[in-house]
Amino acid sequence: MFTKLTERLTQAANALRGRGRLTEDNIAESMREVRMALLEADVALPVVKRFIDAVKAKALGTEVLGSLTPGQALIGVIHDELVALMGGARRELDLRVQPPAVVLLAGLQGAGKTTTAGKLARSLVEAKKRVLLVSTDIRRPAAVLQLQRLAGQVGADFFPVPAGSAPPAIAAAALAEARRGIYDLLIVDTAGRLHVDAELMQEVRDIDAAVNPHERLFVVDAMAGQDAVNAAQAFGGALALSGVILTKADGDARGGAALSVREVTGAPILYIGTGEKTDALEPFDPDRMARRILGMGDVVALVEEVRKNVDQEEAQRLAKKVAKGKGFDFNDLKSQLQQLQKMGGMSSLMDKLPGAAQAARQMAPGAADRELRRQVALIDSMTPRERRRPEIIDGSRRRRIAAGAGMQVQDVNRLLKQHQQMQKMMKQLGGGKLQRMMGAMAGKLGAGPFAPKP
Repeated sequence: MFTKLTERLTQAANALRGRGRLTEDNIAESMREVRMALLEADVALPVVKRFIDAVKAKALGTEVLGSLTPGQALIGVIHDELVALMGGARRELDLRVQPPAVVLLAGLQGAGKTTTAGKLARSLVEAKKRVLLVSTDIRRPAAVLQLQRLAGQVGADFFPVPAGSAPPAIAAAALAEARRGIYDLLIVDTAGRLHVDAELMQEVRDIDAAVNPHERLFVVDAMAGQDAVNAAQAFGGALALSGVILTKADGDARGGAALSVREVTGAPILYIGTGEKTDALEPFDPDRMARRILGMGDVVALVEEVRKNVDQEEAQRLAKKVAKGKGFDFNDLKSQLQQLQKMGGMSSLMDKLPGAAQAARQMAPGAADRELRRQVALIDSMTPRERRRPEIIDGSRRRRIAAGAGMQVQDVNRLLKQHQQMQKMMKQLGGGKLQRMMGAMAGKLGAGPFAPKP
């Protein structure tokens, strides 16, 4: 989402290399780059102005100590201001109320409210909460059916829409059912429009009055740009928003909504949607997001990705196999490549590794992930015996494998070399070292952000 912004901010910092001190002149020069980067990312103009003024005030006259360069010093100031701009400390959904807690989702049509309701329900069900979902979108029967199906997929219950009822009455009836059924949460999905209008604002206010929600969350499309800011202002005026959910952050968005909506609404971003699947909802952490914007990586997100997607049993199986002195074959390599694909591919992994994001940007878009798929295709072109015994793959077999995958013999040679390197590494980790490492990792990963607190 922030690729272009990250590139421009890095350029601004690089322009200060070799300077011994941050001065008014070189800060002004860099701030011009930062200003253009933010405007190109669709950040609202008033937000850009306040951000630039804050960075200038803090950076001016900052001394460079030890090995810290002026570029690093400026990046440090920008990091701190980005964190402040996006809300400072991370805030989670506040459920410390007498059940059922009511969560109201509001936003424009197409922002992803219904899908987000399902994702949010899933995260709460996984945290051992009883969740009831209700749709008040009587104009779109498909929206009601979609939410009903999502409820079934994620293990939540669904409140059927009474025929002929108005949206506020539907919400009130669902709340009564949530109280009778001793639910922990009621999530209310509201209708949207393609644009802000008086009728929409009045309807959402009436629903709000009918259920008096504990959390009022504004759902906004990360790709909406300046429209997101206008919608945020309208909904912020109609409701006392307590939080924001940013959707479609995995799309071709420039990131301006993430940097503008907190400033415009005064409500913190609580979650960020990163895909269409029901598990593609991440808690939003301003510090971690600022680090990713500045190309510093996000190790915490990487660890959470590993916890969520890596098959721990498969990892332990491989560790035990290596510990017993058995070889690392192509079945094992394919398993590792598929684990990487589950974690979003190489581009997602490199984005979260400190220092690797810049290297990823220098590659052609999607090149690393395409190579990953090509390697899996080559392994699929092998016979079961060739996968178990890579040493038997001679010249004729290499030609057949390459032809079967629609590639060149050189591609097979590269894969074989990669396998040999991994096999050598596995041997160095033999004697139980890998197994102990896997066990320690599994113990440290914990239960995740949505786990019930003791």
